[in-house]
Formats: sequence, C-alpha cells, structure tokens
Amino acid sequence: MAKTGTQIATTRGFRGLSADPFRELLDLQRGINELFEGSFGAPRSEVALRAWTPAVDVYEDENSFLIKLDLPEVSRDDVKVSLNENTLSISGERRVENEQQKENYHRVERSYGQFYRSFTLPPNVETTAIDAKFKDGVLRLTLPKKEETKPKQIEVKVQ
Repeated sequence: MAKTGTQIATTRGFRGLSADPFRELLDLQRGINELFEGSFGAPRSEVALRAWTPAVDVYEDENSFLIKLDLPEVSRDDVKVSLNENTLSISGERRVENEQQKENYHRVERSYGQFYRSFTLPPNVETTAIDAKFKDGVLRLTLPKKEETKPKQIEVKVQ
C-alpha cells in the first residue's frame, strides 16, 4: 500500500559513492562535535538553543593582526569586546527571532544563544590602538603592531 501525505527528510547517498567527499567530512566533523558537546539524546532544536561559536579568521601582515568574526543576525549592541592584560575577549548573544513559532519549524539547524571567544595577544600588539568595526554581520578587529617590532629593511653595502 502506498502512503499518502508528504514528509521532509534529508537524503543521503551511499557513503562510498559520495559526489562530494568534503561535505561528507564536514558532516562527520559536525557529528563528532555534537557527540563531544554533550548533546546525547537532546533534540537538535534544543542543541540549537544552547550555545554557538562564531567562525573566526585571524590574519597577520607586517603592520597589524586582523581578527574577523562572522556574527550574522547579531545586533551590535549584543556584542562586547574587552581587553584584560594580554587577553582579548569577545562575547555576545544571537537571540531567537520569534519563540512563539517554534512548533511550526520543520528544521532548526542554526544555533542561538551566548558565545564567548578569547585570544591571547602576542607582546608586539599596540593594545591602546585596537580598532573594532561591525558591518554586515562581520566584526573586524584591527590590532596594530608596535613600531619597534615591525620588520625594517636594512641596506647592505658592498665594499
């Protein structure tokens, strides 16, 4: 007998014949992360409301370090950047959009809640000149290097 109605489900191919092995690796990594985050037996919607960690890129050039955090749907007012000695801390919260409609969701994969990231700064950062800008859901922190630690070109004379 044929079933009537519709169901929404993810489709998975046979693991050995995957067209995208990198996606399979990401799926495996997510599964392992969930395992170690203590989400045993918890529905994904509850895991989504626990906590999340925004993605971070850290770059360095000859003049500064640049830290970029992806903070989609986070208000600037919900982000706090602080410096304590040589530790730069970034914390905040991504709030759930509309909790009353939670039952109507078919799938909740995006995580919400508070986040916290911290970075130990190297001694060559000029901590009094750190600049923070928030635009289009990306927090950009520029950490300039101290003048005495920047590389200098020394001319070599031939005699």
